[in-house]
Amino acid sequence: MHFVIVGGGSAGWMAAAALAQALKGAHPISLIESEEIGTVGVGEATIPPLQFFNKVLGINEREFVRATQASFKLGIQFRNWGHAGHRYFHQFGEIGANLDGVSFHQFWLRLNAHGHPHPLHDYSPTAVAAAQGRFLPPFPTMPDDLPQLTYAYHFDAGLYARFLRNYAEQRGVVRHEGRIVHVDRDGERGSIKGLRLHDDRTVTGDFFLDCSGFQGLLIERTLGTGFEDWSHWLPCNRALAVPCERNNEDFAPYTRSTAHRAGWQWRIPLQHRTGNGHVYCSNYIGDDEAARLLLANLDAKLLAEPRLLRFTTGRRKKFWNGNCLALGLAGGFMEPLESTSLHLVQSAIFRFLSLMPLSTSGDPAAEEEFNRLSIAEYEQVRDFIILHYVANRRDEPFWRDCRRMSIPDSLAHRLELFRSRGKVARHDGQLFADASWVAVMLGQGVQPQRWDPLADIMPLAGLQQKADSLRSKLHAAVARLPSHRQFIESNCKAA
Repeated sequence: MHFVIVGGGSAGWMAAAALAQALKGAHPISLIESEEIGTVGVGEATIPPLQFFNKVLGINEREFVRATQASFKLGIQFRNWGHAGHRYFHQFGEIGANLDGVSFHQFWLRLNAHGHPHPLHDYSPTAVAAAQGRFLPPFPTMPDDLPQLTYAYHFDAGLYARFLRNYAEQRGVVRHEGRIVHVDRDGERGSIKGLRLHDDRTVTGDFFLDCSGFQGLLIERTLGTGFEDWSHWLPCNRALAVPCERNNEDFAPYTRSTAHRAGWQWRIPLQHRTGNGHVYCSNYIGDDEAARLLLANLDAKLLAEPRLLRFTTGRRKKFWNGNCLALGLAGGFMEPLESTSLHLVQSAIFRFLSLMPLSTSGDPAAEEEFNRLSIAEYEQVRDFIILHYVANRRDEPFWRDCRRMSIPDSLAHRLELFRSRGKVARHDGQLFADASWVAVMLGQGVQPQRWDPLADIMPLAGLQQKADSLRSKLHAAVARLPSHRQFIESNCKAA
């Protein structure tokens, strides 16, 4: 079976690298991309599962960090999302320690109701390390009293694609430079047979992976798969991206998301620059005004002019259609608020490898299962992002309208259960752990009316003592870690 990937960028080269590693030369792999067609390449923040993707490929972490000008990410700091001046932190990893099988946040809810002065994130190793600007990854001989930090990366997406291209080509992936001008299809089944390039070359194949970006050259323009529009739930439809010099005074190990009057602004520190962007809804703010707002909130010298991206949030009705699989932006788009774009590529690749078609004539059962799992994953991520919008307390028209919008039943149930008793509704295979839902719900002002009755069994004085001990030990341990800047400069600084 010959696999043909359409489009480079992060999605295309992630697919090429993973297929090359898994197939080990048993099947040919081709990738078509054109230097004439740019990639979006603004997705510079990730979530922790990307570590697993790199490990499966056998990539050395420090080599990867140097090659992509990367830094480390412990979570996301949200500014002004509840109301102006308000901040909270969505940490990676757990918060506190479960006591007698009860989640720590339930005990914290009880303590907070009795005047406990410390916020919940004071009990999260990653949140405390982020606040102190410290970082150290777990290692085999790490002392037991040092915190095990859960982390992801910030990196240059273009450099990551280049890094993976080198990896894939070393393992036999053949790259074809060229612009596709025609898609050849089977007259009877309608499946894709080959791709004709602008210089009359034709690349034939058996299975095609569409990584062509928003246009969906194969999945939509050729196969007409259809698109499910989610803009009534996620109304932002524009993004302006711009790099600036790195602020050496604030080389933070976290992403920053700052709410503005009709959207929000990201800040992502890399080794060689800082990535910035403004995601907004054009129904409430014009492009020129959005650009002025973005540029007025940079914290260092501009390195390029802002680049405008237009998008519609949603997904294809099928990700796998016949002998075509859509990855990345070709499959769907959800704004980068929780840095899920590359993860959705990664999980789709692994899902495809586990359901790889058995023959060139198709595999309807595998196709159906792939689409079922992919749709469920997209909907869970969708609900998590909607939560940030619907649970805001700002007073501009955009944000008031977000509070009033109808939401999916699945999210309504999560909110109802959490407000009732501080409980997170669980879903099979959910990407975001309970601690993430807790951090964002509490951070956005969703307050439970009660807590788990099992959290009332321990005497209040004893619970207070345990919490104080846990907090003081955690803060002291984090203070022993090197700074984020020190760790990178000593271990993985780019040339």
